[in-house]
Amino acid sequence: MNQHEFMQLINPFTDRLYRLAKRLLISKDEASDAQQEVLLKLWQKKEDLNNYKNVEAFAVTMTKNYCLDQLKSKRAQRADIENVVVRDTTASVYQQVEDRDSWDHIEKYVSQLPETQRLLFQYREVEEMEYDIIAELTGMNETAIRVALSRLRKQIREFMILQHQ
Repeated sequence: MNQHEFMQLINPFTDRLYRLAKRLLISKDEASDAQQEVLLKLWQKKEDLNNYKNVEAFAVTMTKNYCLDQLKSKRAQRADIENVVVRDTTASVYQQVEDRDSWDHIEKYVSQLPETQRLLFQYREVEEMEYDIIAELTGMNETAIRVALSRLRKQIREFMILQHQ
């Protein structure tokens, strides 16, 4: 596989690798380093990439594992979900402040969840990954993922209702 073929293969998901690393590591510099490390490892394995059923899932798994290793070695801050709320530019300032406040509450709640639930939330709600890719990344079956996310959404709804009382 030459450099051009390699770039065509990985270009569709390189931004996703960065965003995942950024969510897990917080620091932009560390996220960029993580992305580069994973891309280097993929380049070193370029001849074997065609043997993988889903190269994107493989790369995301590598990124997640690299970031978790970084966190475990105390070279990065504690993982936290970053604010990724996309705001409508026509929304009122009041609505934007309210959206930000709501997201901050959700972010705080999600940051206290076990790692598996945080990752499921990250993959599906933030990265908008398909269930089959999440299943490959987590080793869970799609039904279990749907159930876990449904329960998590219900927990978040209940938490938000309590916050607004």
